[in-house]
Amino acid sequence: EYSEAVLPALINYYCQEGYFHHVQTIASEGVKKFGNDPIFIFYRIYGTLMEGHVQEALLDLESIKNKPEVSLCTLMALIYAHKKSPNPDQEVISELDAKLKEQRKTAGQEALYFAGLFLWHIGRHEKAREYIDRMIKISNGSKEGLILRGWIDVTSGKEASIKKAAKYFDEGLQNGNDVFGLMGKAQYFEVRQNYSGALENVNQIIANFPHFLPAFMKKMKLQLALQDWEQATETAHRLLQKDALNLEAIKMEAIHHLCREGNIREASSKLSDVISALDKLEPRNPQLFCKTALVFSRTCGRNPLILQQTQTLVERAFSLASHSADIATELGYQMILQGKVKEASKWYGTAMALDETSVPALTGIIRSQLMEGKLDDVEQQLEFLNEIQQSIGKSAELSYLRAVLALKRHKRQEEVITLLNDVLDIHFSCLRGLPLGVEYFEKLNPDFLIEIIKEYLNFCPAQPAGPGQPPSPLLKPCASVLETLVKTVPGLQQAAYFTAKVKYLAGNSEASQSILQHCIEQDPSYADAHLLMAQVHLSQNNFKLCSQSLELCLSYNFEVREHPVYHLIKAQAQIKMGEITEAIKTLQMAMNLPGMRNTASSSKSKSKKIEIDGSDRVSIYLELVEAHRLNGEQHEAIKVLQDAINEFSGTPEELRVVIANADLALAQEDVEGALTMLRNITPEQTYYVQAKEKMAQVYLEYRKDKKLYASCYRDLVEKMPSSHTFLLLGDAYMNIQEPEEALEVYEQALKKNPRDGALAHKIGNALIKTHNYAKAISYYEAALKTGQHNFLSYDLAELLLKLNQYDKAENVLQQVLDHESGIYHIYSSISQFFQPFLRARDLQAKVLKRIQIEQLDAVPMQKQLAAEICSEIAKHSATQRNYEKAIKFYKEALVYCETDNKVMLELARLYLAYDDVDSCQRQCALLLKNDPDNAAAAMVSYAKLLWGFLGKIYSEAVCHFLLRMDVFLPIWILYFRFKVNSYTLLSELDCLPRYTGEPNDALRHFNKARKDNDWGQNAVYNMIEICLNPDNETMGGEVFEHLDTDTDTSSEKQESVQLAVRTAEKLLKELKPQTVQGHVQLRIMENYCLVATKQKSNVERALNAFTEVVVNEKDHVPALLGMAIAYMILKQTPRARNQLKRISKMNWNPIDAEEFEKSWLLLADIYIQSSKYDMAGELLKRCLRNNRSCCKAYEYMGYIMEKEQAYKDAAANYEMAWKYGNQTNPTIGKFITIFSLLWSQNKLLDLDLVLEAHPNYPKIRKEILDKARASLRT
Repeated sequence: EYSEAVLPALINYYCQEGYFHHVQTIASEGVKKFGNDPIFIFYRIYGTLMEGHVQEALLDLESIKNKPEVSLCTLMALIYAHKKSPNPDQEVISELDAKLKEQRKTAGQEALYFAGLFLWHIGRHEKAREYIDRMIKISNGSKEGLILRGWIDVTSGKEASIKKAAKYFDEGLQNGNDVFGLMGKAQYFEVRQNYSGALENVNQIIANFPHFLPAFMKKMKLQLALQDWEQATETAHRLLQKDALNLEAIKMEAIHHLCREGNIREASSKLSDVISALDKLEPRNPQLFCKTALVFSRTCGRNPLILQQTQTLVERAFSLASHSADIATELGYQMILQGKVKEASKWYGTAMALDETSVPALTGIIRSQLMEGKLDDVEQQLEFLNEIQQSIGKSAELSYLRAVLALKRHKRQEEVITLLNDVLDIHFSCLRGLPLGVEYFEKLNPDFLIEIIKEYLNFCPAQPAGPGQPPSPLLKPCASVLETLVKTVPGLQQAAYFTAKVKYLAGNSEASQSILQHCIEQDPSYADAHLLMAQVHLSQNNFKLCSQSLELCLSYNFEVREHPVYHLIKAQAQIKMGEITEAIKTLQMAMNLPGMRNTASSSKSKSKKIEIDGSDRVSIYLELVEAHRLNGEQHEAIKVLQDAINEFSGTPEELRVVIANADLALAQEDVEGALTMLRNITPEQTYYVQAKEKMAQVYLEYRKDKKLYASCYRDLVEKMPSSHTFLLLGDAYMNIQEPEEALEVYEQALKKNPRDGALAHKIGNALIKTHNYAKAISYYEAALKTGQHNFLSYDLAELLLKLNQYDKAENVLQQVLDHESGIYHIYSSISQFFQPFLRARDLQAKVLKRIQIEQLDAVPMQKQLAAEICSEIAKHSATQRNYEKAIKFYKEALVYCETDNKVMLELARLYLAYDDVDSCQRQCALLLKNDPDNAAAAMVSYAKLLWGFLGKIYSEAVCHFLLRMDVFLPIWILYFRFKVNSYTLLSELDCLPRYTGEPNDALRHFNKARKDNDWGQNAVYNMIEICLNPDNETMGGEVFEHLDTDTDTSSEKQESVQLAVRTAEKLLKELKPQTVQGHVQLRIMENYCLVATKQKSNVERALNAFTEVVVNEKDHVPALLGMAIAYMILKQTPRARNQLKRISKMNWNPIDAEEFEKSWLLLADIYIQSSKYDMAGELLKRCLRNNRSCCKAYEYMGYIMEKEQAYKDAAANYEMAWKYGNQTNPTIGKFITIFSLLWSQNKLLDLDLVLEAHPNYPKIRKEILDKARASLRT
């Protein structure tokens, strides 16, 4: 049930929408609820009147004409009813008019309001404004009056009035939420194209008046205006839950199935529901029946099922209003759409009989005559309409009919194209400012636009342009129109098909193939799509797929055998495969098809449904000529060519035959004869451009005359100056290596067509190719200032990047960053900002969501771009050591591009870095399945064997290495990268003496590799690390420091350290990093050098630098370790411990393996000093889990066991440290000897060998040898 405040708003809504039975129903409810309220009675009568029941309405109006509040509007309704009656009584009308003028003088506030409201409903805005202005004046600003005044202005269609409407709505809504006022404000925002603002108002109405269904209907329409189909259909579902027979909701579902999804079966079912609902809710509303048919008949692609239903709707409308010329005209158009020309003529004649001045009916008659071939009659009628055009205004349909007539009269191509261009201009001018919705679909009339596209394509070549040749300029307007169609009516199969055809003719076979695949998936029986797919495969020399497409086409539609194009494509494939004899048979079969030779008689044949256009007919003739020539049957070729000359004489296709004749002459080496034929083609003829291009080709290839070659194109420019011919001339100059002349021509062409992006792009590229970079930059900058070539920003940025002008490139991209998602890719590579990538990803996701419906051909390319953006984010995250995020985005990249081997490999490496070996192995298995020869994948895959080796599964690892010697080197590089300090493996491989305790040998080997292009930088880094820590000690550690007090304090040792630091600093200067991470690594190493000096000022400087790195990358392990070492040297142990504990909580990864190990050892050192042996032991075990050959961990474990008096365990650990340290550390040798003596394990060392290797290590002599000798003496 509705309140008294809501009922009038409902009535007003349905009055404006033309739902007059709804008006009666709501008014009747008001009468029941509020007694015999004259206002509700009036609107019940108004609904009856608008349904055409004039006499009944007149009687009812007489009963309420004396009610004060409705007195004026009743008199107006009486006058309106009398005028609508078949035989108006002028005397009665005059009396009523006089009475109205008299009563108007003394009318009160309510009477004026309802009079203005009635006038507004019947479309008399100016008169309604007069009454409401007077009402507002005498009521001192009534809110009802102000709101109605806003409605009158916003629906007036006049810009000046619309602007004022907002003020009236705001004033009327000051003191509350009036539903009629809020709906008016939403209408104002909608008219101003602020659909989001309108939606906010509608949501406010729904919140305050949840049962007010028009608010939901308005919301649904606004969501569609915002092109949010999903939300619009969701709102339609909500509406149907509230009102199962809601006409607007059912219609929205039908439109969604037809226009968005292209699901004819579902659309037809929903359209049946619409018809049923109309029968129940608006059974006597002819205008609504007719209007409902418009949107479906224009967008169904002439589908017979839908057209049968729309015809039923219009016939129902005519049965209710048989006096309406407009409905009779629409019935005629319905017949045209179904190809019933005679029935169409009959209905157009009926319309003219009902209204002799009906221009649409006359236009329909002309269309029918044109289809019947009555060209003289059509010409006379069009001349008449042309004379009265000033009074009736320009009509897109009339311009179209003139263009078709000109085409049938074989007028010049330029004349026809000019008319077609006018058609598009006039047609699209009617759509300006219209939101996406029912009215937009009606006025867009996709069926009409498809007809225009067909006319354009009549003048386009039947085959794609050759390599390096520009496509026909006529494809551009076709592509533009089709782009609009596919975007707004993505379910229209014909639009998708013609888009694919235009892409194919423009040379973009991949895009065409993608669209056609979608068409065939939607409708497998779509014969034209299969035929075009076959042509696409043929152009790609994929003969097997071409044959499959033809077979599929035949299986779904057997009648295609009667279509010459089927045989033409089959023959072309046979010729390319060398089956010339079979091709001749196929073409001869095509020649015998109805309609091939005598077009007049073919129209009467049973095959009249198959349209054979002149272009296809001549193509079959010419293909047969070529087949005979290739088969060596010159006589037969000449005979067929002569037949073609006779058949196409006097038609536009005649010139194609002449050009083919020239080709035949060239094959017979009659170059002059060919040139003579081509010279006879004049600029007035259709194929003049093609003839000139052929002449130019002859001069260049047969005469080797570059001057005459260029002169052909110069003649073209002189005779037919256009941006296309200038473009051809420019390309010709580029072909003969004259770029300066080409640039001059391109610039002239751009002056003729400043908005031609292809020309601007060519000029820029030409300048770059001639290495005129400064001029190219100046050109790009000038072009960008005009604001017409923003896409050139990308070209300019690329050029600036190549010239290393990074700041300028960044500035260029920043200016267009908000408009171009693809720009983010370059921008981020310059600035290293993470945010632009994320914005690019979000934008690309939106782009993909839309193009999957609106622009299918672009899906593969856009998916690739999305994958690249995700990969860049992942790469950036990995450099930040945010492996979780990197894995997430690499996975997302694989969603877009499942077979990207590079991304799969990076993901495998990340799993390895994240210590997820199983996932790494699975990813590598997938990659190796796709690419068995991928050595990099094998390398990462065999990393699992490394883990096995670290777990002492040594024999298995060696076995697999021997089995796969082809990946041995990369695996060894991998081990080297992971710093696997295994004495056993390294000594057997006789490599990396650095990790076998031989720093001098290591330096010698690395020094040899310093100048290598691939490994030089790594070698230098390793040399620096050896210089700074030759004995591989725990930098910053203090546990073993007191054991070597004698040597630590020696001046020689200090001098040696300083010399090593200076050497490291010299080596640092050789490093030239190429990446951001490389620069960070260099900075870390520079500060390790400062720390190694152990001078307080240097250490503090290094500490500040490490802190800056950590601020930028919070989990940068080398920087955190550097901070800890610096704090230890500065004797700030608690701070050092905090940094090391922070590292200990991180996940281990192979990239920072060595730094993790050092940080755990240093933290263990700190815990040992604090006697926290358990905590230290856990850290040391962690070291050994990740590196079983870590001699320093064994040394610390031995020290802990010694302190805990577990001497046997201490001896075992010291022995392991001695073993994996290559028996070169004298300190460990000393401890092993002591514990061997203590426990008599017969593991005494030859200490003379140790002393010989380390003569400056006196502690063994002092603490072991001397004491042992003394003991022996006693």
